[in-house]
Amino acid sequence: MILIVLFIVACFLAYSNGANDNFKGVATLFGTGTTNYKRAIAWATITTFLGSVTALFLADALVQNFSGKGLVPDEWIQAPSFAISIALGAGMTVFLATRIGMPISTTHSLVGALFGSGFVAVGTAFNFAKLGSTFLVPLIVSPLMAAVISLVAYLLLKKLRTASGITKETRIGVRDEFKLIPQMSNVEHSVAMEAVTQKTINAAHEEVYGEVYQGRFMGVNAQKLLDFAHYASAGVVSFARGLNDTPKIAGLLIVINALDIKWGMVAVAVAMALGGILNARKVGETVSNKITAMNDGQGFTANLITGLLVTTASVHGMPVSTTHVSVGAIFGIGTANKKANVKVVRNILMSWLLTLPVAAICSAAVYWVLLQLT
Repeated sequence: MILIVLFIVACFLAYSNGANDNFKGVATLFGTGTTNYKRAIAWATITTFLGSVTALFLADALVQNFSGKGLVPDEWIQAPSFAISIALGAGMTVFLATRIGMPISTTHSLVGALFGSGFVAVGTAFNFAKLGSTFLVPLIVSPLMAAVISLVAYLLLKKLRTASGITKETRIGVRDEFKLIPQMSNVEHSVAMEAVTQKTINAAHEEVYGEVYQGRFMGVNAQKLLDFAHYASAGVVSFARGLNDTPKIAGLLIVINALDIKWGMVAVAVAMALGGILNARKVGETVSNKITAMNDGQGFTANLITGLLVTTASVHGMPVSTTHVSVGAIFGIGTANKKANVKVVRNILMSWLLTLPVAAICSAAVYWVLLQLT
């Protein structure tokens, strides 16, 4: 029975992860107006699932790291109650953040949960050195790297665009405006109001849809090439997220010896997809529209850097947070174009600081209760 509970709780964590994380890879597609929400989440779901499937073959190191191996003695890892407390503590933290629209890190939540349950289990025998070197250092360094690299990459790509003779133009739409125009009626001393439709294009009524790139690059229309590259980079980020996050959650299932870990990863992938489809909107709005305004080229640059960093980390077994890297890259773009919303970024940073202690407390509490019941 307890193994079934562990499987259900791990799927809950995967669902919460999908709800909070799935849209982040395509946030720039939605934020720049390249596509609408439904198409963006569909693209995210497909590419994330492909990354999850690929993780079956490439991500053994992450599976072992997030099982808790090396942090606490092996006999504790084999206890289902230990894994349940980690999954439930992290899942509750991520789900709560999703409900309020904060893009937090599932990786960070898992690290906090590992610490909370591990400390209750073994006290000072907990491997704090490995916690710092394997988990905390990558989590702290990765968003800073993403912000700096994306800023530099954008400036370099901007110079390349200018050297190639590609220019930017602002798209402005004209809308119909209904005005009430006084018309003299046949009735003496009375004035009738008639609705008249007028086209307006003054500064007060114009609708700005964004920027388009004019020119050709290697014989191809610049805007079409950029749109293709933007979609591809968003797919790479979502793929990398599936590759990086699926084994972290599946690592909690290695205590279920009757269940092949690969089938566990498939279950995690399905739950992540459902979470993204059903509950990703609030976090998606925050990451897409509230951190900074950006155009297609800036969104592509942020995605490119995020995808490269997360994929590299996954292959080398480093548990970086896609959330931290993605938000860091978008903030780097906001710094470059001087449109970053500092208040929103400050709130996100505060939620990141709270993630680890909240997850640790939740996980420790769950584990303590389970110990009392067994």
